[in-house]
Amino acid sequence: MDCHICRKNTNFFIDEKTNIKYYYCQKCEYIFKSSEYYQDFVVQKKRYDLHKNDENSKSYEAYFQRFLDFIIPLIEDPKDALDFGCGASLLLSKMFKKYNIKCEGYDPIYFPDTLSTNKKYNLITSIEVFEHLYQPRVVFENLIQGLKKEGYLAIQTEFHPNNIDAFKKWYYHHDPTHIVFFTRKTFKILCEMTGCKIISDNGKNMILLKKY
Repeated sequence: MDCHICRKNTNFFIDEKTNIKYYYCQKCEYIFKSSEYYQDFVVQKKRYDLHKNDENSKSYEAYFQRFLDFIIPLIEDPKDALDFGCGASLLLSKMFKKYNIKCEGYDPIYFPDTLSTNKKYNLITSIEVFEHLYQPRVVFENLIQGLKKEGYLAIQTEFHPNNIDAFKKWYYHHDPTHIVFFTRKTFKILCEMTGCKIISDNGKNMILLKKY
C-alpha cells in the first residue's frame, strides 16, 4: 500500500486489541487505518452530534482560546480567515472578532454551502479535522491554494508517538472517525511539496505553516 502523502511503500501492523490494520510510512511518519474502517458522513455525523458543543460553555471557549494563544502571536495581522471543518459551532469564528479578524466557517456536514472555491484568505484554521480525512494530501494542497501569498495555515491534530508499541497504547486512534495520523515530519514533507514552511509547532498537536 502506497502512502497517501509521499507515495512511498508502507509497512503494516495490526492492533491486537481491535484487530484493525494500520499502514505506516517510515519516510514521512504518516499512519493510516485500512480503508474498510473509513466511515461516511452519515455515520460520522451521528458521532459528532454526541459532542454537544455549547457555544456558551466556558470550557469549550477555553479550548479554542488555547489554540488562539498559540497562533495569534505568530501571525502578522490577517484581515480575513476561514475555519475549515468548523463543525456545528461557529464559536471560533466569533472569537476571532476580538482580534479584528473576519472569519468564515465551513464544514462539509454542518455548513456545506459556505465555501467559495475562488476566494483566498490570509489565514485558514483547521481544528481536529485532519485526522478524519480520507485524502489529507489533497485537502492540504487545496487549503494552501486557498491562501493568499504569505498566508497562514494553522492545524490542530494530535501528533502520534512515532513508535508502533506506543501508538497501540495511544488513545487518539480509538475514535472510529479518526483514520489518519501525523507527526511534525509529515507536515514538513507536505510543506516541501507545496511551497510553504513550518513557522512553529507546540510539539503535541498544533502547527502553524506559512505560504510563500
